[in-house]
Amino acid sequence: MIGPSKLTRFERARIVGARALQISMGAPILIELSEKLTSPIDIAIKELEIGILPITIRRTLPDGTYQDIPLKWLLEES
Repeated sequence: MIGPSKLTRFERARIVGARALQISMGAPILIELSEKLTSPIDIAIKELEIGILPITIRRTLPDGTYQDIPLKWLLEES
């Protein structure tokens, strides 16, 4: 596997930001909402913590090679 065996803080920020934008633009929410979860960022963080997001992380090396890693694999390790 290219890179660390867990989700980096940069990947985490990118996922949460992209998912929060999707939610704010009207994308369906994948979890049940509670009174605590009101902002798109909070919802995106909760979806990430649960591991429900169908996302693949692409890690690229300087020589152009890359590896696609399912998000679930990175969450299992951390």
